[in-house]
Amino acid sequence: MNRAGIALLTVSHTVDDMYQGAVPALLPFLVAERHYSYAAASGLVLAANLLSSVAQPAFGAMTDRFRLWWLVGAGLSVAGIGVGLAGLSGTYELTWLAIALSGLGVAAFHPEAARSARVASAGRQTAMSWFGFGGNIGLTIGPLIVTPVLLALGVRGTAVLAVPAILVGASVLFLQPHLLPRPGAAGRRSAAPAGRDDWPAFARLTAVIVTRAVLYFGLSSFLALYVTRQLGGGQALGEAALATFLGCGALGTLLGGHLADRFGRLPVLRLGYVLMVPSLIGLVAVGRPWVFVFIVLSALTVYLPFAIQVTLSQDLLPNRVGTASGVSLGLAITAGGLLAPLLGALADATSLRTTLVVLIALPVLALVLSTTLRDPRVDRQAGSGGRTGQREVPARSSTSWVRSNRPWAMMIGHSRRVR
Repeated sequence: MNRAGIALLTVSHTVDDMYQGAVPALLPFLVAERHYSYAAASGLVLAANLLSSVAQPAFGAMTDRFRLWWLVGAGLSVAGIGVGLAGLSGTYELTWLAIALSGLGVAAFHPEAARSARVASAGRQTAMSWFGFGGNIGLTIGPLIVTPVLLALGVRGTAVLAVPAILVGASVLFLQPHLLPRPGAAGRRSAAPAGRDDWPAFARLTAVIVTRAVLYFGLSSFLALYVTRQLGGGQALGEAALATFLGCGALGTLLGGHLADRFGRLPVLRLGYVLMVPSLIGLVAVGRPWVFVFIVLSALTVYLPFAIQVTLSQDLLPNRVGTASGVSLGLAITAGGLLAPLLGALADATSLRTTLVVLIALPVLALVLSTTLRDPRVDRQAGSGGRTGQREVPARSSTSWVRSNRPWAMMIGHSRRVR
């Protein structure tokens, strides 16, 4: 495992996704100073998120064909420059284009960065989970950085926000050739084991990712409001609930990677969806202060499958790793976000608690879909007679545990990793 390369990509992922988290935090300042309507403000969010996510598969397909290693540093820099220009633009149209430019930078970064992380991880899920952890942290700290800067400098202070992207992007462009193999020749062969692309299985996994994305957007959109209005907490308590969810979610990404290296990817992915159900039930069943216990549990379980799903998608399309990364990190998640407004309509028609109760059905659906998946690595190891250096076998030499717990074992695919 290339630890220096993983560290470089984790830091760059943190800075890149910081600009995704920064866009929503810009809106109150733009609305107050430029008197944008709510529709105009939402159009800026659409420019950042939708354009970014739709473009990611296209960038991924390009990286499957050409050696575009420089997209990691260049995309990161463009993401920050776009946000930096947003506050300097004199008209709404120019502001929209600046935000869209930032979204394109984010889109350019992710597929090639995920490919490089796959090479540097040498098959270790823990390493890939650190890469995912960086993105989670970036999304969390984006608003924390934007708000004090713009309070002090005004909207034109967005120019200052571009500085980290330019510095880190330049550092990545300089260090990447030294710390990471370029994704061509030997690098591509090590990242993409021989095998055929399994498009039907990739489509089923994409459906799982979309289902999780709807759940994530539902919780991140309504959790603060639920604690504030439904449970009678103040605004500060509602913001604390959301911060707890996002912070513990980043830890859940790391936990998922560690467990996947120990027990296998699909068992841990399914276990995450199994444990989401009681966590969400507790979330809607208890009041303050116990609700925070279930917020922590919900965050850990919702984020547990995140990095695992990315590497599974890459293994299902071993000849199109960039495309797989673009879909799993971009398009599928956006599809989940586009479905989230339906939850808002449900909340308007009923209540926030009813909406959160409906969300409990989503991990059940994802679990059912996940039972149709197979791990390509396990299949390859079985086909080679277990000579690949590590394989998955039942957790005990005796079958007594599986026999005595057969329904549970069948549901999560109980196994462990041995070397």
